[in-house]
Amino acid sequence: MTAADDAARHLLGPILERGAPGHASADAVALRRWTRPGRRGARVREEVTYADLARRVEATATALAADGLAPGDRALFSVRPRPEGVVLAFGVVRAGGTIVFVDPGSTPELFTARVRAAGPSLATTESLLYAVSRGPLRRLARSRGLLLPDYASLPLRHVHAGPWLPGVPRGSRAARRLGSGPVDRAALPELDPDREALTVFTSGTTAQPKAVVHTAGSLLAGCDLLRDVFALAPGDVVHTDQMLLGVPALLAGATWSVPADPPSRDVVTFARQLDGAAGTYLVPADVTALLDAVEAGTVPPRGPRVALVGGAPVTRALLARATRVLPGTRWVAVYGMTEILPVAVVEAREKLAHAGDGDLVGLPLPGTVAHLDPVEDDGPGDPEDRPADGGADVVGELVLSGPSLMAGYLHDLDAPARGRGARVAEHRTGDLARLDDAGRIVLVGRTRDMIIRGTTNIYPGLFEPRVAALDGVGEAVLVGVPQVDGDERVALVVTSSVGSTGTSTGTSTGTSTGSVTDGAPTRRARPDGDVGLDPDHPLVARVRTALPGVLDHDALPDVVLHADRVPLAGRSRKPDRAALSRAAAPFVPAEPAGAGRDARGAVA
Repeated sequence: MTAADDAARHLLGPILERGAPGHASADAVALRRWTRPGRRGARVREEVTYADLARRVEATATALAADGLAPGDRALFSVRPRPEGVVLAFGVVRAGGTIVFVDPGSTPELFTARVRAAGPSLATTESLLYAVSRGPLRRLARSRGLLLPDYASLPLRHVHAGPWLPGVPRGSRAARRLGSGPVDRAALPELDPDREALTVFTSGTTAQPKAVVHTAGSLLAGCDLLRDVFALAPGDVVHTDQMLLGVPALLAGATWSVPADPPSRDVVTFARQLDGAAGTYLVPADVTALLDAVEAGTVPPRGPRVALVGGAPVTRALLARATRVLPGTRWVAVYGMTEILPVAVVEAREKLAHAGDGDLVGLPLPGTVAHLDPVEDDGPGDPEDRPADGGADVVGELVLSGPSLMAGYLHDLDAPARGRGARVAEHRTGDLARLDDAGRIVLVGRTRDMIIRGTTNIYPGLFEPRVAALDGVGEAVLVGVPQVDGDERVALVVTSSVGSTGTSTGTSTGTSTGSVTDGAPTRRARPDGDVGLDPDHPLVARVRTALPGVLDHDALPDVVLHADRVPLAGRSRKPDRAALSRAAAPFVPAEPAGAGRDARGAVA
């Protein structure tokens, strides 16, 4: 295979080609950055053409290589996805390095363990993070619950993004200056699609942090799939703060419009900038905030051409509301994970038409292969429960492979016994699923979300959509509450649908609405795990009466509780089942509902 073939399969190959002299996209706007709104609203702060983007990326790579960054080296990355950050990230990858995303909001112990596991030689960091991680500003950050690591003390070479601020270590290079230097392509390695390019820590402990590693080739494959979902073309505008969609826009020759703030911080300004956009990416909590703003009249009812929704379960209720409030937008739910993204997408109309059990996430995207492995317990995926004909009712753990699959987990790839370069062939998702007659994936739960009560295994994903479909219910979450004997009780937590009596908005970003200033609501912060539960809410009685008609007897909850919101957790802002379990514990009866007791709030 030639160098040109390798470049075509590398994430940066098509983007740099668009910036080459004479290319039709060279003078087109690749990146557009907005300011925060002032008296005259938000304005365009910076625009970068494809030609300038390519030059700045290769200049940054040249400078980094001259400073000692070698192919295979890793760089900690804590920079927002604005033009300067995009150039810096691409520059590291162009020099043959790997970007390592490490959440600065994790505990200092976990941050230290992750840095140790990654073994970086370079730290690329926002100037502001340096400033608030030491000195007087560090105390201010701690008073607000931010336990930031001391970036400046890391024994690495440093590159800072943004203006110099107190706390930036001596000798740190300014990212903008790196991009304004000369380009020496002879000093740069050939584009190798099989070289590691991105590491993302997802979970794990301080003893063994868990991180996903992608190559430049697997990243391109995933971004190409997302580009095709949107049907992006040169001249389109994609408005998002997420690289997940911004990079596919660049691959298509479109303009990546970067907001000053994410929608979770300023949904009003974000929404106003969606008018005329070809697409955006939102997590479900962002969709709720956007729809609230439209219905409140603070933003016009005009959305993008396509809105991709993912990062957490996308409910039918949310899509029904979205299509009603913004009918001119094509709403698409995406299913995937850090290990392989995207896996499948489903149009809102298709998901709303799905009448069966479980969560329909769609047909696997081109090149993605899905199969089911039986689970090792007596749940619905047990071999004894599988139909003899192996039909669409088979439930098992979803196993995936495809061109966007990760190279592997960091601790495996770096293990001396295996040797660096070993690659995984497939990913066991931990999601329980079935494949319908059309080959579409229908999720029915997660192996780790499974609740064990007595001898019964309960899979929440099988039953939550049924409860959520009841009149007046917004969201429904089944959680296990551990008992001292190792058994679990089952709590059903529901929220009110929008517009019903005693409404709540369901999934919440951890804030409650306060006063309104200049059309934008101000919000009072609440801890993510803080949730109010009420066993006597009027909706509880109605749900309890209806449950025997929609749930199997063995899945009937021991207690039904109304929540003022569903707390969220993690980077992807998924329902915090652990927080709900802790909050529900005081309401759980001493004996399960199946024992015949009708405890307060229980279903007997």
